[in-house]
Amino acid sequence: MATKVIDYKSLNDSELVDLIRKKDYSAFEEIVDRYSPKAMRLALKITKNREDAKDVLQDTFVSVYKNIDTFKGESAFSSWLYRICANFALMKLRNRKYDNQSDSMDENPNMDIDALASHSHTENDWSDRAENILMRKELREKIDQAIDKLPDEYRVVFLLKDVEGLSNEEIGETLNLSIPAVKSRLHRARLFLRKEISKYLNE
Repeated sequence: MATKVIDYKSLNDSELVDLIRKKDYSAFEEIVDRYSPKAMRLALKITKNREDAKDVLQDTFVSVYKNIDTFKGESAFSSWLYRICANFALMKLRNRKYDNQSDSMDENPNMDIDALASHSHTENDWSDRAENILMRKELREKIDQAIDKLPDEYRVVFLLKDVEGLSNEEIGETLNLSIPAVKSRLHRARLFLRKEISKYLNE
């Protein structure tokens, strides 16, 4: 009797997870191929160091394989994986000896995010203009630069929520934060980014 050939790329995440639980390494390889690009981007955005991000990526998928039985399917598999990735990236941040210069915001390392938030209402409405040029490479670069300027505690929350699509509850569990703290950090991150992009659009 011929062995059935499995088309792993056609399987959804739940089907692949079931196969990984049965030690099907080809299913695991498909998960790695499917999620490596986004996981790498997340790790790189958090650590801001390519070598650290590569380590995080490797640790993430080793952990996924070893702990696949702990995934209960209560959230999307992608959310579970990104939480693992974020945790490893945060550990890298905590263990790294930062160079004060690289950690600072461009001209003012003690930039007051709260002050930015309190003055946000004075900013011009840039949404219409932004929509017209959103696909421009220059704007994308400005957005990436603005995200990189965010303090770690705000940047991580923003990336998990607005880039990877995790819920506030999942972010709180990942970062050991209350829901109000998650919302507060996300709000301040968005206000800061709005101010940074407003400056570019008003040039």
